[in-house]
Amino acid sequence: MELGPILSAMRHNKVGAIVIVVQTAITLAILCNSLFIIQQRLRSSERPTGLLEQDIFTMANQWVGNPTDLAAKVRADLAALRALPEVVDAYASNSYPLSNGGWDDAIMLEASDAHYAADAALYFADEHGLATLGLKLIAGRNFEPSEIIDRNDMEGKPPAALIVSQALATKVFPNGDALGKSIYLTDYKQKIPIIGIVERLQEPWISVANKRVEYAMLQPYRYVEQYSHYVVRAKPGQLESAMKSAQKQLLALNRGRVNDKTRTMTETRQRAYRDDRGLAIVLAIVSAVLLIVTAFGIIGITSFWVSQRRRQIGIRRAMGATRTAILRYFQTENLMIATAGAVLGVLLALTLNFWMAGKFEMTRLSVGSTVVAAVIVLLLGQIAVLWPALRAASISPVVAIRNV
Repeated sequence: MELGPILSAMRHNKVGAIVIVVQTAITLAILCNSLFIIQQRLRSSERPTGLLEQDIFTMANQWVGNPTDLAAKVRADLAALRALPEVVDAYASNSYPLSNGGWDDAIMLEASDAHYAADAALYFADEHGLATLGLKLIAGRNFEPSEIIDRNDMEGKPPAALIVSQALATKVFPNGDALGKSIYLTDYKQKIPIIGIVERLQEPWISVANKRVEYAMLQPYRYVEQYSHYVVRAKPGQLESAMKSAQKQLLALNRGRVNDKTRTMTETRQRAYRDDRGLAIVLAIVSAVLLIVTAFGIIGITSFWVSQRRRQIGIRRAMGATRTAILRYFQTENLMIATAGAVLGVLLALTLNFWMAGKFEMTRLSVGSTVVAAVIVLLLGQIAVLWPALRAASISPVVAIRNV
């Protein structure tokens, strides 16, 4: 098809063409970034924690008043939980992955270091921690009972050893020789050896922009505090039964407590990423509405052009132009305008993403998201122009000339 008539028609309808270009560009810019944010949120919500989540539940245990001999009570609770026939293992901790709350500490290679080698989440766990969480130990060993000491919020002796995630080990010791090395933590002025490395261990915070999501370590403490978390692993297929038995057993052992937050790790994951899923849904709805508005805009402007060009269409039909040729004419014209809008939209999308990346610590827009959004917008334009183009192609030469 010759482009001359199309370019000539566009020069006579500059306002309509500019409106479509601007509308397409804005739609594409918003769509690109919306798709990218949705992709990020959904991908982050699927990040593995390293735990056997399907078999694990947690219990928030809060003692009423100021009970005496708290350490003995915690030991009795753990012994009772481990004795349940539905339970594999259990331990007490200050936090756990996806809880969105916990502690962290800075790591140094030398006590005098002015700069930290890394900042990592820390979990308290006794010798039952690895088995309870189902963590995969890829190097070294587990804690020994002799290394476990009681610890509360306010004070504690330096940990005898550390088990770290593979990501943290690689960050601190890039040469891959973390096992057996010692590090300093800001709270203690003595070296602490790394005795084990687990394949994965996610920190409790779930920020999508978090680049240190698997910088985490286990410290050999039995957490003895008025408010703590019991982490329990049930036998496969017995999760619900284990939860009911655990609650019943703890209340039977001592009623001077509150256990109002007993959740499976599946529920914890859903709660942790609830806002991310909500944002993804809102962005999807906004994007869909924007696409619909853009489509109707193209339909309206193209329909107006068809009514203005009835004489030209009739003359072309009288000169032998087929309906397919007329249809192809309008679709080619729209494709050229939409392509110009797409190019402008890509530039606008990259600019918008660059600003958001600096403002909200987002990652840069991926090429895949941009390409997908551009293809969607171009296809939308072709679909939207189809109905007005079919109307134009159906105009009879005689009727068109007579109505002018």
